[in-house]
Amino acid sequence: MAVSPKISMALYILYESFENSFEGRWIVSDKDDYKGVWKHAKSEGHDEYGLLVSEKARKYAIVKELDNPAILKDGTIVLQFETRFQNGLECGGAYLKYLRPQEAGWTPKDFDSESPYSIMFGPDKCGATNKVHFILKHKNPKSGEYIEHHLKFPPSVPSDKLTHVYTAILKPDNELRILIDGEEKKKANFLSSDDFEPPLIPAKTIPDPDDKKPADWDERAKIPDPNAVKPDDWDEDAPMEIEDEEAVKPEGWLDDEPEEIDDPEATKPEDWDDEEDGEWEAPKIDNPKCEEAPGCGEWKRPMKSNPAYKGKWHAPLIDNPNYKGIWKPQEIPNPNYFELEKPDFEPIAAVGIEIWTMQDGILFGNILIADNEKVAESLRETKWKPKFGIEKEKQKAEDAAAGIDGLTGFQDIIEKAEKQPNLTIGVLISIVVVILTVLLKLIFGGKKPAKVEDKPAPVAESSNKEGSSGEKAEEDEKEDDAAAAAPRRRRREN
Repeated sequence: MAVSPKISMALYILYESFENSFEGRWIVSDKDDYKGVWKHAKSEGHDEYGLLVSEKARKYAIVKELDNPAILKDGTIVLQFETRFQNGLECGGAYLKYLRPQEAGWTPKDFDSESPYSIMFGPDKCGATNKVHFILKHKNPKSGEYIEHHLKFPPSVPSDKLTHVYTAILKPDNELRILIDGEEKKKANFLSSDDFEPPLIPAKTIPDPDDKKPADWDERAKIPDPNAVKPDDWDEDAPMEIEDEEAVKPEGWLDDEPEEIDDPEATKPEDWDDEEDGEWEAPKIDNPKCEEAPGCGEWKRPMKSNPAYKGKWHAPLIDNPNYKGIWKPQEIPNPNYFELEKPDFEPIAAVGIEIWTMQDGILFGNILIADNEKVAESLRETKWKPKFGIEKEKQKAEDAAAGIDGLTGFQDIIEKAEKQPNLTIGVLISIVVVILTVLLKLIFGGKKPAKVEDKPAPVAESSNKEGSSGEKAEEDEKEDDAAAAAPRRRRREN
Protein backbone atom coordinates (compact mmCIF):
# COMPACT_ATOMS: atom_id res chain seq x y z
CA MET A 1 0.00 0.00 0.00
CA ALA A 2 1.31 3.42 -0.98
CA VAL A 3 1.87 5.63 2.06
CA SER A 4 2.14 9.41 2.17
CA PRO A 5 5.32 10.57 3.88
CA LYS A 6 3.16 13.00 5.87
CA ILE A 7 1.21 10.27 7.65
CA SER A 8 2.44 7.49 9.90
CA MET A 9 0.85 4.09 9.31
CA ALA A 10 0.07 3.89 13.02
CA LEU A 11 -2.31 6.85 12.78
CA TYR A 12 -4.87 5.49 10.36
CA ILE A 13 -6.97 2.41 9.72
CA LEU A 14 -6.87 2.78 5.93
CA TYR A 15 -5.07 5.24 3.71
CA GLU A 16 -5.00 4.99 -0.08
CA SER A 17 -3.08 7.68 -1.96
CA PHE A 18 -2.97 5.88 -5.35
CA GLU A 19 0.67 6.88 -5.72
CA ASN A 20 1.16 3.37 -7.09
CA SER A 21 -1.12 1.40 -9.41
CA PHE A 22 -4.28 0.06 -7.81
CA GLU A 23 -3.98 -3.29 -9.57
CA GLY A 24 -3.51 -6.17 -7.16
CA ARG A 25 -4.75 -4.10 -4.23
CA TRP A 26 -8.19 -3.07 -5.49
CA ILE A 27 -10.48 -5.68 -7.04
CA VAL A 28 -12.67 -4.81 -10.02
CA SER A 29 -16.11 -6.43 -10.04
CA ASP A 30 -16.67 -9.24 -12.53
CA LYS A 31 -20.42 -8.56 -12.71
CA ASP A 32 -21.66 -8.12 -16.31
CA ASP A 33 -23.35 -4.77 -15.63
CA TYR A 34 -20.10 -3.08 -14.65
CA LYS A 35 -18.26 -2.41 -17.90
CA GLY A 36 -16.61 0.88 -16.93
CA VAL A 37 -12.82 0.86 -17.12
CA TRP A 38 -10.85 2.16 -14.13
CA LYS A 39 -7.47 3.77 -14.79
CA HIS A 40 -4.51 4.87 -12.70
CA ALA A 41 -4.08 8.47 -13.88
CA LYS A 42 -2.69 11.85 -12.86
CA SER A 43 -4.95 14.64 -11.73
CA GLU A 44 -5.07 17.27 -14.47
CA GLY A 45 -2.39 19.88 -13.80
CA HIS A 46 -0.72 17.89 -10.98
CA ASP A 47 1.80 15.11 -10.54
CA GLU A 48 -0.48 13.32 -8.07
CA TYR A 49 -2.27 10.16 -9.17
CA GLY A 50 -5.79 8.95 -8.51
CA LEU A 51 -8.36 6.34 -9.50
CA LEU A 52 -10.02 7.54 -12.73
CA VAL A 53 -13.47 6.93 -14.20
CA SER A 54 -12.37 6.78 -17.83
CA GLU A 55 -15.57 6.27 -19.85
CA LYS A 56 -18.95 7.96 -20.14
CA ALA A 57 -22.33 6.32 -19.54
CA ARG A 58 -21.02 3.27 -17.71
CA LYS A 59 -21.46 1.45 -14.43
CA TYR A 60 -18.34 1.05 -12.30
CA ALA A 61 -17.56 -1.18 -9.33
CA ILE A 62 -14.26 -1.68 -7.50
CA VAL A 63 -13.44 -2.61 -3.91
CA LYS A 64 -10.52 -2.55 -1.47
CA GLU A 65 -10.48 -4.84 1.58
CA LEU A 66 -9.12 -3.59 4.91
CA ASP A 67 -6.41 -5.55 6.65
CA ASN A 68 -8.56 -5.47 9.79
CA PRO A 69 -12.20 -4.35 10.06
CA ALA A 70 -12.78 -0.88 11.45
CA ILE A 71 -14.94 -0.92 14.58
CA LEU A 72 -17.25 2.07 14.76
CA LYS A 73 -18.91 1.46 18.11
CA ASP A 74 -16.24 3.01 20.32
CA GLY A 75 -14.55 6.37 19.91
CA THR A 76 -14.37 8.71 16.94
CA ILE A 77 -14.24 7.50 13.34
CA VAL A 78 -13.32 9.76 10.40
CA LEU A 79 -14.19 8.89 6.80
CA GLN A 80 -12.52 11.12 4.22
CA PHE A 81 -11.73 11.13 0.50
CA GLU A 82 -11.07 13.47 -2.40
CA THR A 83 -12.86 13.57 -5.72
CA ARG A 84 -12.55 15.82 -8.73
CA PHE A 85 -15.01 16.21 -11.61
CA GLN A 86 -12.44 17.08 -14.26
CA ASN A 87 -15.09 17.24 -16.99
CA GLY A 88 -17.90 18.48 -14.77
CA LEU A 89 -20.77 16.40 -13.43
CA GLU A 90 -24.22 16.58 -14.99
CA CYS A 91 -25.52 13.16 -14.00
CA GLY A 92 -23.73 10.64 -11.85
CA GLY A 93 -22.47 9.66 -8.43
CA ALA A 94 -19.05 9.87 -6.80
CA TYR A 95 -19.73 8.32 -3.40
CA LEU A 96 -18.05 5.55 -1.46
CA LYS A 97 -19.60 2.51 0.18
CA TYR A 98 -18.15 1.24 3.44
CA LEU A 99 -18.91 -2.46 3.35
CA ARG A 100 -19.74 -4.96 6.06
CA PRO A 101 -17.65 -8.15 6.47
CA GLN A 102 -18.05 -10.75 3.73
CA GLU A 103 -19.94 -12.99 6.16
CA ALA A 104 -22.87 -10.68 5.38
CA GLY A 105 -23.06 -12.29 1.94
CA TRP A 106 -20.78 -10.75 -0.67
CA THR A 107 -17.41 -11.27 -2.36
CA PRO A 108 -15.10 -8.70 -3.99
CA LYS A 109 -15.46 -10.23 -7.47
CA ASP A 110 -19.26 -10.08 -7.16
CA PHE A 111 -19.37 -6.56 -5.71
CA ASP A 112 -22.49 -4.73 -6.95
CA SER A 113 -25.34 -2.47 -5.84
CA GLU A 114 -26.76 -5.22 -3.60
CA SER A 115 -23.57 -5.79 -1.62
CA PRO A 116 -24.32 -5.05 2.07
CA TYR A 117 -22.76 -1.82 3.30
CA SER A 118 -22.73 -0.05 6.64
CA ILE A 119 -22.35 3.55 5.38
CA MET A 120 -22.65 5.26 2.01
CA PHE A 121 -21.07 8.70 1.81
CA GLY A 122 -20.28 11.18 -0.95
CA PRO A 123 -21.60 13.43 -3.73
CA ASP A 124 -24.42 12.57 -6.12
CA LYS A 125 -25.92 14.80 -8.79
CA CYS A 126 -28.50 14.13 -11.50
CA GLY A 127 -31.62 16.09 -12.43
CA ALA A 128 -33.28 17.31 -9.25
CA THR A 129 -30.81 15.34 -7.10
CA ASN A 130 -27.89 17.40 -5.84
CA LYS A 131 -26.64 16.21 -2.48
CA VAL A 132 -23.77 14.79 -0.50
CA HIS A 133 -25.23 11.50 0.69
CA PHE A 134 -24.81 10.09 4.13
CA ILE A 135 -26.77 6.84 4.48
CA LEU A 136 -26.50 4.54 7.48
CA LYS A 137 -27.72 0.96 7.14
CA HIS A 138 -28.81 0.00 10.64
CA LYS A 139 -30.16 -3.31 11.93
CA ASN A 140 -33.45 -3.30 13.78
CA PRO A 141 -32.80 -5.59 16.78
CA LYS A 142 -36.47 -6.59 16.92
CA SER A 143 -37.11 -7.45 13.27
CA GLY A 144 -33.54 -8.21 12.22
CA GLU A 145 -34.08 -6.05 9.11
CA TYR A 146 -31.41 -3.68 7.83
CA ILE A 147 -32.91 -0.28 7.07
CA GLU A 148 -31.40 2.65 5.15
CA HIS A 149 -31.48 5.85 7.19
CA HIS A 150 -30.85 8.95 5.05
CA LEU A 151 -29.42 12.19 6.39
CA LYS A 152 -32.05 14.92 6.05
CA PHE A 153 -31.20 18.17 4.26
CA PRO A 154 -27.67 17.16 3.22
CA PRO A 155 -25.29 19.75 1.73
CA SER A 156 -25.17 20.29 -2.02
CA VAL A 157 -22.34 19.27 -4.35
CA PRO A 158 -19.82 21.98 -5.37
CA SER A 159 -20.51 22.88 -9.00
CA ASP A 160 -17.01 23.18 -10.46
CA LYS A 161 -14.13 21.08 -11.77
CA LEU A 162 -11.85 21.48 -8.75
CA THR A 163 -10.64 18.87 -6.30
CA HIS A 164 -12.85 18.70 -3.21
CA VAL A 165 -12.37 16.73 -0.02
CA TYR A 166 -15.36 15.19 1.76
CA THR A 167 -15.19 14.32 5.46
CA ALA A 168 -17.66 12.53 7.74
CA ILE A 169 -16.85 12.56 11.46
CA LEU A 170 -18.75 10.07 13.64
CA LYS A 171 -18.47 10.94 17.35
CA PRO A 172 -19.13 8.68 20.36
CA ASP A 173 -21.85 11.08 21.62
CA ASN A 174 -23.99 10.21 18.51
CA GLU A 175 -22.95 13.38 16.69
CA LEU A 176 -22.30 13.38 12.94
CA ARG A 177 -20.42 16.20 11.21
CA ILE A 178 -20.13 16.57 7.44
CA LEU A 179 -17.26 18.70 6.15
CA ILE A 180 -16.53 19.83 2.60
CA ASP A 181 -13.02 21.18 2.06
CA GLY A 182 -12.55 21.22 5.83
CA GLU A 183 -15.57 23.46 6.45
CA GLU A 184 -18.52 22.11 8.41
CA LYS A 185 -21.63 21.97 6.21
CA LYS A 186 -23.92 19.80 8.34
CA LYS A 187 -24.19 18.69 11.94
CA ALA A 188 -26.65 15.99 12.97
CA ASN A 189 -27.53 13.54 15.73
CA PHE A 190 -27.93 9.90 14.78
CA LEU A 191 -30.83 9.42 17.21
CA SER A 192 -32.78 12.54 16.23
CA SER A 193 -35.88 12.11 14.05
CA ASP A 194 -35.18 15.64 12.76
CA ASP A 195 -31.91 14.51 11.21
CA PHE A 196 -32.55 11.08 9.71
CA GLU A 197 -35.34 9.61 7.59
CA PRO A 198 -36.62 7.20 8.68
CA PRO A 199 -35.44 7.80 12.27
CA LEU A 200 -33.20 5.16 13.80
CA ILE A 201 -35.56 4.79 16.77
CA PRO A 202 -38.96 3.66 15.45
CA ALA A 203 -42.26 5.17 16.61
CA LYS A 204 -43.70 3.61 19.80
CA THR A 205 -47.08 3.08 18.16
CA ILE A 206 -48.20 2.38 14.60
CA PRO A 207 -51.60 2.34 12.83
CA ASP A 208 -53.33 -1.00 13.29
CA PRO A 209 -53.04 -2.73 9.88
CA ASP A 210 -56.10 -4.86 10.68
CA ASP A 211 -58.35 -1.97 11.66
CA LYS A 212 -61.04 -1.24 9.05
CA LYS A 213 -63.21 1.82 8.57
CA PRO A 214 -66.86 1.09 9.50
CA ALA A 215 -69.26 1.02 6.57
CA ASP A 216 -71.43 3.77 8.09
CA TRP A 217 -68.54 6.11 8.83
CA ASP A 218 -69.32 9.47 7.18
CA GLU A 219 -66.28 11.67 6.41
CA ARG A 220 -68.25 14.42 4.64
CA ALA A 221 -68.14 17.67 6.63
CA LYS A 222 -70.72 19.29 4.31
CA ILE A 223 -73.62 17.79 2.36
CA PRO A 224 -76.18 19.19 -0.12
CA ASP A 225 -79.28 20.52 1.67
CA PRO A 226 -81.91 17.78 1.07
CA ASN A 227 -84.74 20.31 1.61
CA ALA A 228 -83.50 22.84 -0.92
CA VAL A 229 -85.58 23.31 -4.10
CA LYS A 230 -84.52 24.87 -7.38
CA PRO A 231 -86.23 28.26 -7.92
CA ASP A 232 -88.93 28.35 -10.64
CA ASP A 233 -87.11 31.10 -12.55
CA TRP A 234 -83.81 29.25 -12.63
CA ASP A 235 -83.06 28.56 -16.31
CA GLU A 236 -80.24 26.03 -16.59
CA ASP A 237 -80.33 26.23 -20.41
CA ALA A 238 -79.63 29.95 -20.65
CA PRO A 239 -76.32 30.51 -22.53
CA MET A 240 -73.35 32.21 -20.88
CA GLU A 241 -73.11 34.77 -23.71
CA ILE A 242 -75.62 36.32 -26.10
CA GLU A 243 -75.45 38.69 -29.07
CA ASP A 244 -75.35 42.38 -28.23
CA GLU A 245 -78.62 43.57 -29.78
CA GLU A 246 -77.66 47.18 -29.24
CA ALA A 247 -74.48 46.90 -31.28
CA VAL A 248 -74.42 48.80 -34.60
CA LYS A 249 -72.24 48.06 -37.60
CA PRO A 250 -69.50 50.71 -37.84
CA GLU A 251 -69.85 53.25 -40.61
CA GLY A 252 -67.62 52.45 -43.58
CA TRP A 253 -67.54 48.69 -42.98
CA LEU A 254 -66.68 46.97 -46.31
CA ASP A 255 -69.07 44.00 -46.50
CA ASP A 256 -68.02 42.96 -49.99
CA GLU A 257 -64.27 43.14 -49.49
CA PRO A 258 -62.36 40.00 -48.41
CA GLU A 259 -59.80 40.27 -45.63
CA GLU A 260 -57.13 38.73 -47.89
CA ILE A 261 -56.52 38.97 -51.65
CA ASP A 262 -54.16 37.35 -54.15
CA ASP A 263 -50.76 39.03 -54.25
CA PRO A 264 -50.90 41.03 -57.53
CA GLU A 265 -47.10 41.07 -57.79
CA ALA A 266 -46.70 37.29 -57.44
CA THR A 267 -45.82 35.32 -60.59
CA LYS A 268 -45.79 31.63 -61.22
CA PRO A 269 -42.26 30.18 -60.94
CA GLU A 270 -40.65 29.28 -64.24
CA ASP A 271 -40.05 25.69 -63.15
CA TRP A 272 -43.66 25.20 -62.00
CA ASP A 273 -45.18 22.11 -63.67
CA ASP A 274 -48.99 22.10 -63.54
CA GLU A 275 -49.13 18.36 -64.06
CA GLU A 276 -46.64 17.60 -61.32
CA ASP A 277 -47.27 20.50 -58.93
CA GLY A 278 -50.97 21.13 -59.57
CA GLU A 279 -52.70 24.36 -60.53
CA TRP A 280 -50.66 27.36 -59.34
CA GLU A 281 -52.34 29.89 -57.11
CA ALA A 282 -50.90 33.21 -56.05
CA PRO A 283 -50.12 33.59 -52.35
CA LYS A 284 -52.48 35.71 -50.25
CA ILE A 285 -51.75 39.12 -48.73
CA ASP A 286 -53.75 41.39 -46.43
CA ASN A 287 -56.31 43.44 -48.32
CA PRO A 288 -54.97 47.04 -48.33
CA LYS A 289 -58.52 48.43 -48.46
CA CYS A 290 -59.26 46.89 -45.07
CA GLU A 291 -56.39 48.78 -43.44
CA GLU A 292 -58.21 52.08 -43.90
CA ALA A 293 -61.73 50.74 -43.19
CA PRO A 294 -63.06 49.67 -39.75
CA GLY A 295 -63.40 46.14 -41.09
CA CYS A 296 -64.09 43.83 -44.03
CA GLY A 297 -66.28 40.85 -44.74
CA GLU A 298 -69.56 39.87 -43.15
CA TRP A 299 -70.27 41.94 -40.04
CA LYS A 300 -71.63 40.12 -37.00
CA ARG A 301 -72.83 41.49 -33.71
CA PRO A 302 -70.34 40.96 -30.87
CA MET A 303 -71.18 38.70 -27.93
CA LYS A 304 -71.79 39.93 -24.39
CA SER A 305 -72.39 38.30 -21.00
CA ASN A 306 -75.92 37.00 -20.57
CA PRO A 307 -77.52 38.66 -17.51
CA ALA A 308 -79.98 35.74 -17.27
CA TYR A 309 -77.23 33.10 -17.13
CA LYS A 310 -77.14 31.13 -13.88
CA GLY A 311 -75.66 27.79 -14.90
CA LYS A 312 -76.56 24.42 -13.48
CA TRP A 313 -78.39 24.60 -10.17
CA HIS A 314 -76.94 22.88 -7.13
CA ALA A 315 -78.42 22.59 -3.70
CA PRO A 316 -76.51 24.69 -1.12
CA LEU A 317 -74.23 22.85 1.31
CA ILE A 318 -75.05 22.50 4.99
CA ASP A 319 -73.26 20.95 7.95
CA ASN A 320 -73.48 17.17 7.87
CA PRO A 321 -75.26 15.98 11.05
CA ASN A 322 -73.66 12.53 10.62
CA TYR A 323 -70.10 13.84 10.16
CA LYS A 324 -67.59 11.84 12.22
CA GLY A 325 -64.32 13.29 10.96
CA ILE A 326 -61.59 11.74 8.83
CA TRP A 327 -61.24 8.10 9.81
CA LYS A 328 -57.88 6.82 10.96
CA PRO A 329 -56.99 3.34 12.16
CA GLN A 330 -56.38 3.05 15.84
CA GLU A 331 -52.81 3.07 17.13
CA ILE A 332 -51.29 -0.11 18.52
CA PRO A 333 -47.86 -0.76 20.10
CA ASN A 334 -45.14 -1.06 17.44
CA PRO A 335 -43.80 -4.61 17.60
CA ASN A 336 -40.52 -3.39 16.09
CA TYR A 337 -40.03 -0.55 18.55
CA PHE A 338 -36.78 -0.44 20.50
CA GLU A 339 -34.89 2.06 22.58
CA LEU A 340 -31.37 3.02 21.65
CA GLU A 341 -28.58 4.85 23.45
CA LYS A 342 -26.26 4.84 20.45
CA PRO A 343 -26.30 3.31 16.94
CA ASP A 344 -25.23 -0.28 16.57
CA PHE A 345 -22.73 0.35 13.77
CA GLU A 346 -21.63 -2.60 11.68
CA PRO A 347 -17.86 -3.03 11.23
CA ILE A 348 -16.29 -1.70 8.02
CA ALA A 349 -14.37 -4.48 6.29
CA ALA A 350 -13.87 -2.89 2.86
CA VAL A 351 -14.23 0.34 0.89
CA GLY A 352 -16.00 0.17 -2.46
CA ILE A 353 -16.96 2.51 -5.28
CA GLU A 354 -20.12 1.38 -7.04
CA ILE A 355 -21.53 4.11 -9.29
CA TRP A 356 -23.33 4.86 -12.52
CA THR A 357 -22.33 8.06 -14.29
CA MET A 358 -22.81 9.85 -17.60
CA GLN A 359 -19.48 11.69 -17.17
CA ASP A 360 -15.91 10.54 -17.49
CA GLY A 361 -12.94 12.23 -15.84
CA ILE A 362 -14.05 11.62 -12.24
CA LEU A 363 -10.94 11.15 -10.13
CA PHE A 364 -10.84 9.62 -6.63
CA GLY A 365 -7.90 10.00 -4.28
CA ASN A 366 -6.53 10.12 -0.72
CA ILE A 367 -9.12 7.77 0.77
CA LEU A 368 -8.81 7.73 4.55
CA ILE A 369 -10.36 5.92 7.50
CA ALA A 370 -8.94 7.10 10.83
CA ASP A 371 -9.88 7.32 14.49
CA ASN A 372 -8.37 10.78 14.94
CA GLU A 373 -9.67 14.05 13.46
CA LYS A 374 -6.17 15.53 13.48
CA VAL A 375 -5.00 12.89 11.00
CA ALA A 376 -7.73 13.89 8.55
CA GLU A 377 -6.99 17.58 9.10
CA SER A 378 -3.27 17.02 8.49
CA LEU A 379 -4.03 15.17 5.27
CA ARG A 380 -6.23 18.01 4.04
CA GLU A 381 -3.51 20.54 4.78
CA THR A 382 -0.67 18.63 3.16
CA LYS A 383 -2.36 16.83 0.25
CA TRP A 384 -5.58 18.64 -0.69
CA LYS A 385 -5.03 22.30 0.15
CA PRO A 386 -1.98 22.92 -2.11
CA LYS A 387 -3.76 21.32 -5.08
CA PHE A 388 -6.96 23.23 -4.48
CA GLY A 389 -5.08 26.54 -4.24
CA ILE A 390 -3.44 25.98 -7.61
CA GLU A 391 -6.72 24.95 -9.22
CA LYS A 392 -8.60 27.89 -7.70
CA GLU A 393 -6.10 30.45 -9.03
CA LYS A 394 -6.19 28.84 -12.46
CA GLN A 395 -9.99 28.93 -12.47
CA LYS A 396 -10.04 32.60 -11.45
CA ALA A 397 -7.67 33.48 -14.29
CA GLU A 398 -9.79 31.55 -16.80
CA ASP A 399 -13.01 33.14 -15.52
CA ALA A 400 -11.49 36.62 -15.66
CA ALA A 401 -10.33 36.03 -19.23
CA ALA A 402 -13.83 34.87 -20.16
CA GLY A 403 -15.44 37.85 -18.41
CA ILE A 404 -17.48 35.75 -15.97
CA ASP A 405 -15.47 36.16 -12.78
CA GLY A 406 -18.54 37.62 -11.05
CA LEU A 407 -20.26 34.25 -11.23
CA THR A 408 -17.69 32.52 -9.04
CA GLY A 409 -19.40 33.93 -5.95
CA PHE A 410 -22.58 31.97 -6.52
CA GLN A 411 -21.33 28.74 -4.90
CA ASP A 412 -20.19 30.59 -1.77
CA ILE A 413 -23.56 32.37 -1.51
CA ILE A 414 -25.50 29.11 -1.83
CA GLU A 415 -23.33 27.39 0.78
CA LYS A 416 -23.88 30.25 3.25
CA ALA A 417 -27.61 29.98 2.70
CA GLU A 418 -27.46 26.24 3.52
CA LYS A 419 -25.72 26.97 6.82
CA GLN A 420 -27.85 29.98 7.81
CA PRO A 421 -31.39 29.71 6.39
CA ASN A 422 -32.45 32.87 8.27
CA LEU A 423 -30.28 34.90 5.90
CA THR A 424 -32.35 33.92 2.86
CA ILE A 425 -33.41 37.51 2.08
CA GLY A 426 -29.84 38.74 2.27
CA VAL A 427 -28.71 35.86 0.09
CA LEU A 428 -31.31 36.71 -2.55
CA ILE A 429 -30.19 40.35 -2.53
CA SER A 430 -26.57 39.20 -2.91
CA ILE A 431 -27.48 37.04 -5.89
CA VAL A 432 -29.27 39.97 -7.55
CA VAL A 433 -26.20 42.16 -7.01
CA VAL A 434 -23.94 39.51 -8.56
CA ILE A 435 -26.24 39.17 -11.59
CA LEU A 436 -26.39 42.95 -12.11
CA THR A 437 -22.61 43.19 -11.80
CA VAL A 438 -22.10 40.54 -14.46
CA LEU A 439 -24.66 42.12 -16.80
CA LEU A 440 -23.11 45.58 -16.47
CA LYS A 441 -19.69 44.12 -17.15
CA LEU A 442 -20.91 42.30 -20.23
CA ILE A 443 -22.68 45.44 -21.53
CA PHE A 444 -20.04 48.07 -20.81
CA GLY A 445 -16.80 46.23 -20.13
CA GLY A 446 -16.68 43.39 -22.59
CA LYS A 447 -15.25 43.30 -26.05
CA LYS A 448 -17.58 43.99 -28.93
CA PRO A 449 -18.41 40.81 -30.78
CA ALA A 450 -17.30 40.44 -34.35
CA LYS A 451 -20.01 41.18 -36.89
CA VAL A 452 -21.53 38.03 -38.22
CA GLU A 453 -23.51 37.87 -41.41
CA ASP A 454 -27.15 37.06 -40.66
CA LYS A 455 -28.27 33.74 -42.05
CA PRO A 456 -31.75 32.28 -41.95
CA ALA A 457 -32.06 29.86 -39.07
CA PRO A 458 -33.40 26.38 -39.80
CA VAL A 459 -36.85 25.66 -38.45
CA ALA A 460 -36.65 23.24 -35.53
CA GLU A 461 -39.34 20.69 -34.82
CA SER A 462 -40.17 19.99 -31.19
CA SER A 463 -40.22 16.42 -29.97
CA ASN A 464 -41.09 14.77 -26.69
CA LYS A 465 -38.72 11.89 -27.34
CA GLU A 466 -35.47 11.57 -25.45
CA GLY A 467 -32.36 9.84 -26.66
CA SER A 468 -28.60 10.04 -27.03
CA SER A 469 -26.87 12.57 -29.24
CA GLY A 470 -26.20 9.80 -31.77
CA GLU A 471 -29.86 8.83 -31.92
CA LYS A 472 -30.89 12.47 -32.30
CA ALA A 473 -28.45 12.97 -35.19
CA GLU A 474 -29.83 9.87 -36.93
CA GLU A 475 -33.41 11.12 -36.53
CA ASP A 476 -32.48 14.54 -37.99
CA GLU A 477 -30.88 12.87 -40.98
CA LYS A 478 -34.03 10.84 -41.67
CA GLU A 479 -36.20 13.97 -41.40
CA ASP A 480 -33.99 15.79 -43.93
CA ASP A 481 -34.30 12.90 -46.39
CA ALA A 482 -38.08 12.84 -45.98
CA ALA A 483 -38.33 16.58 -46.56
CA ALA A 484 -36.31 16.34 -49.76
CA ALA A 485 -38.56 13.61 -51.12
CA ALA A 486 -41.85 15.42 -50.35
CA PRO A 487 -43.65 17.17 -53.30
CA ARG A 488 -43.66 20.94 -53.42
CA ARG A 489 -46.60 22.72 -51.84
CA ARG A 490 -49.23 23.52 -54.44
CA ARG A 491 -50.76 26.61 -52.87
CA ARG A 492 -50.64 28.79 -49.82
CA GLU A 493 -52.66 27.37 -46.94
CA ASN A 494 -55.35 29.66 -45.57
